[in-house]
Amino acid sequence: MLMKLDDLISGVLDSRVGRSVAAKAGFPEATVLRRGEAFPTGAIALGTVEPTSGSLVADALTALRISAQPALVDTPDARSTDADGRQRPPAYPGRLGAIVVDATAATRIGQLEQVRAVLRPAVKALEPSGRVLIIAADPATASEVETAAVRQALDGIMRSVGKELRYGATCNLIQIADGSTPSELAQVLRFALSGRSAYVDGQPFVLSPLPPVERVETEPGPDKLDQPAGRIVVVTGAARGIGAAIARRFGAEGARVVVVDVPVAGQALAGVANEVHGTALQLDITVPDAGDRIARHVTERYGADAHIDAVVHCAGILRDKLLANLDEQRWAAVLEVNLAAQFRINDALLDPDRPGGVADGGRIVAIASTSGWAGNRGQTNYAASKAGVMGMVRALSAQLADRRIAVNGVAPGFIETDMTASIPVIDREIFRRSSSLLQGGRPVDVAEAIVFLADPATPMNGQVLRVCGQLVVGR
Repeated sequence: MLMKLDDLISGVLDSRVGRSVAAKAGFPEATVLRRGEAFPTGAIALGTVEPTSGSLVADALTALRISAQPALVDTPDARSTDADGRQRPPAYPGRLGAIVVDATAATRIGQLEQVRAVLRPAVKALEPSGRVLIIAADPATASEVETAAVRQALDGIMRSVGKELRYGATCNLIQIADGSTPSELAQVLRFALSGRSAYVDGQPFVLSPLPPVERVETEPGPDKLDQPAGRIVVVTGAARGIGAAIARRFGAEGARVVVVDVPVAGQALAGVANEVHGTALQLDITVPDAGDRIARHVTERYGADAHIDAVVHCAGILRDKLLANLDEQRWAAVLEVNLAAQFRINDALLDPDRPGGVADGGRIVAIASTSGWAGNRGQTNYAASKAGVMGMVRALSAQLADRRIAVNGVAPGFIETDMTASIPVIDREIFRRSSSLLQGGRPVDVAEAIVFLADPATPMNGQVLRVCGQLVVGR
């Protein structure tokens, strides 16, 4: 059998010769990213913008049992002169695992020089999959124009540095809220420093903590004693791809996972449910009573008093056509599955009196897309649905704050799945190389971000976090 053209081209691009040609064309070979719970192996340095606003960042690192060393600072007095008379910035003696910059006190334009001075020696010393993290205050809370401008300038620094780093290193910004605690910041730092954030690059994490909710663990009923007592998590679109990866990641966390997908995917869905020791619900989420049926499944399987701790809206479809060729059926199908169904399910599950609904203090995480930010040729319907998801996240998060229910979104970029495998091979390679990390992401990268945002300890609400390797589309 003749090799398919896509497979032939893929083989050439992945070959030694292909990689050599790509490198000479300005596309160096992608680095294997550090994934999982592992922290950087090298030292972690802490730089500060003086005068510091307190010990929040240092205390957060201490909470993670990280002994950060003082960062080197590039000043004229600290530089050395080489044999050619050129000045060199101070150099670290070994590889850095990460540089954390405490810029929470930055309010004046002149203080941005301190950020440059701390970053210059560090970026050259980063190990593969190293981390650059800038900690700042939210520009939206600034009372002075210059302060707001400086805080926003840090966002620009972060995004540009992310595009300059090599070998799988990433740069992200953490914007604290008024009253943020060391433990809340530590929760975000833990994710951002670890391999769980491997494909999150050039992104702001905006802290918006909700008050904690007192919860009493509900024990399974007498006929449910074989069920574990973990959090109940519902994942739609869970039969394959990103949805299955999300279910597996929650299962590894000890959650009781309800996996939902269409009946035609029933066999694959059952396999995922068995793998995560969860339960499967074959359901077309576009039916009017989908939310009712999810709630009923939860009470039937986990007891009459059971409630959902987290809902992940992952089900989605593509019906790509240029707008000139896009009929009403393709338009409606995408908007119905990707957006309208989520509204109906949320309406049903957010009824505070409904058995099997979302508990106070619960979490909702919806899958958006970078297409919703930047648009994409031939995806007017898909981009509309995913931009709509982002609008839903922001509006719903405000409405549910009094119930301490956090609503966030994740916007994947180019993730290597069966769906993206249908994209022409040249286009796929362009998408891979368009990210700062020079590669596509994996379903587990999206799953890690979902689990992070669904964690009750994560102090974020109303945010859409891009998991795209800083793909050069949108903002």
